Amino acid sequence: MSSTTVTMRRFRPVTVALWVAQVLLALQFAMGGVAKLAGSQTMVAMFAEIGTGQWLRFLVGALELAGAIGLLVPRSCGAAALGLVGLMAGAVLTNVFVLGESPLLPWPSGSWL
Repeated sequence: MSSTTVTMRRFRPVTVALWVAQVLLALQFAMGGVAKLAGSQTMVAMFAEIGTGQWLRFLVGALELAGAIGLLVPRSCGAAALGLVGLMAGAVLTNVFVLGESPLLPWPSGSWL
């Protein structure tokens, strides 16, 4: 007669909160990447204003989508997060120095409440 041991993992609230944050961030980046790859008029106009051509829109969209997928894969989530940090740092610098916009989240009306 052999005995088997069943191991139960307890999920800590912090672990669950981190998973939820990863999924929400992945969804946000995936939506942004899909909008860029699908040719949203807003994205096309923004990248035209940047002046580098539409190839950058496709590159950024693909990187955002790859990063979103990477956030959901445990082995690659650290590298994906680091890559997305670099991508977002470039986006902030582009918004401030090329587009002349605030690095903070924009309001739809264009003014702060």
